[in-house]
Amino acid sequence: MKTDIEIAHEAKIEDIYCVAKKIGINEDEVIPWGGFKAKIHPKIFDRIKNNKNGKLILVTTINPTPRGEGKTTMTIGLAQALAKLGKKTMLCIREPSLGPAMGMKGGATGGGYSQVVPMEDINLHFTGDMHAITSAHNLLASLLDNHINYGDEFHIDPRYIVWPRVLDISDRALRKVVIGLGGPNNGVPHEEEFAITPASEIMAILCLAQDLKDLKERLGKIIVAYTYDNKPVYATDLKAVGAMAVLLKDAIKPNLVQTIEGVPAFVHGGPFANIAHGTNSLIATKMALKLADYVVTEAGFGSELGAEKFFNIVCRTGDLHPDAVVMLVSIRALKRHGDGSVEKGLSNLEKHLENISLYYVPVIVAINHFIDDTDEEIEIVEKFCNLKNIPVAVADIWSQGGEGGIELAGKLISLIHNNPSKFKFLYDPNLAVKEKIELIAKKIYGAQRVIYTVAAEQDIKLCQDLGLDKLPICIAKTQYSLSDDSKRLGRPKGFKITVREIKFSAGAGFLVPMTGKITTMPGLPKKPISEDIDIDEKGNITGLY
Repeated sequence: MKTDIEIAHEAKIEDIYCVAKKIGINEDEVIPWGGFKAKIHPKIFDRIKNNKNGKLILVTTINPTPRGEGKTTMTIGLAQALAKLGKKTMLCIREPSLGPAMGMKGGATGGGYSQVVPMEDINLHFTGDMHAITSAHNLLASLLDNHINYGDEFHIDPRYIVWPRVLDISDRALRKVVIGLGGPNNGVPHEEEFAITPASEIMAILCLAQDLKDLKERLGKIIVAYTYDNKPVYATDLKAVGAMAVLLKDAIKPNLVQTIEGVPAFVHGGPFANIAHGTNSLIATKMALKLADYVVTEAGFGSELGAEKFFNIVCRTGDLHPDAVVMLVSIRALKRHGDGSVEKGLSNLEKHLENISLYYVPVIVAINHFIDDTDEEIEIVEKFCNLKNIPVAVADIWSQGGEGGIELAGKLISLIHNNPSKFKFLYDPNLAVKEKIELIAKKIYGAQRVIYTVAAEQDIKLCQDLGLDKLPICIAKTQYSLSDDSKRLGRPKGFKITVREIKFSAGAGFLVPMTGKITTMPGLPKKPISEDIDIDEKGNITGLY
């Protein structure tokens, strides 16, 4: 059996100008990044702004296994299948992070015959967006420490510096560190945290900004620290916004690539869904909707994380109206939630389907076919869906590409045209902070109650004092369970959600309640994937999935 990278190497990749032309992008709107990658100039909006929006399709999943369920692969395969049916289709997915690529999950460019290419470039440094975000973020951190070093005009309390540093590598040793050691010439000593770049507020800002002007306004609202009299210090106070925006001037432009079958794809932005909002950039999605009849996008992890945040944060910010949801399931995940039984594991799927129903968007179940799935196991899922009057299709897009998703694509088109979406938000952002958190925890997770630590209670009072309490909620939670305990599988009941603290992403425009044991800096597994990655003297890469 060929590896993903071997399949990618055999693909006949089209010149990026040809890919752009397919979807209606003019040559002067393409900024080439080599022969097979490009940035798209924002001026395109002036030409296409009056185009009718295409149909927006969101791919989500149940609570996944540690290796994932192939959601990105399914998203890519579905876009290829729609294109095979003659539909003008675009794909919108996130950029991979080096943390998972070198750690447990591997790359994030799909798999088999449903990949975006060139896969090595996209999985590694791509067009430099991750580095630009990392640089802009750490510039702000260094300007903050520099300000303190030169007299501290704002009287910043070093115990309440809330702007971490970031790195796009999983490194648990950097979660808590002390900087500024070595005497007065090396700055003022204080405790510091590191987060992974996809957890940076700047990543969230980039993915939610509507244009460069909006980007700068959001950057200026970033809270970096608090003074001794509990007043916030913003990025704009440190005169950091202009330089940060310059570092992000190219990163804000969507990246155009293609699938193995030549379907145009925007791969842009990469916030994690368990600690951020988990979807690609709003600019890319809105651009795609003006260019294509069908736009397929994904939200990280399950419906209680990525989809919930996509609906309540991204759609609210960008005035998006999703037309359908594809709920991805795999037999192996159902077995995990059912302690080896597919039938018992259906309780997890049932809850995720109930979650989607709360938004009044039509849904179809996609069974991602793996080689060891049996007909009997698949039939159990199909019968369950039929009893609930929910369309279902088996898709073998890993081995067959778009052809393996034809049934899914056909049923999806029928669903969209016969069941118009009546999309609505889960909550009003003007509700109290606790009300919003508890609506998500009880209705989406199925929690019985929410517990707040003393620190979280203080955070709620502070956000009210700062006028941030009307912002949407972006809960940081484990992806492996509906609860905040990764070991509670299936459909747990009677559990509580514990909010440890609430981080303010004032620039991005949401509050981040931290629950359970979630951390913004992941660690590497005992045997990271990086151990198998290599390059030969001819430049051929192996081991990158």
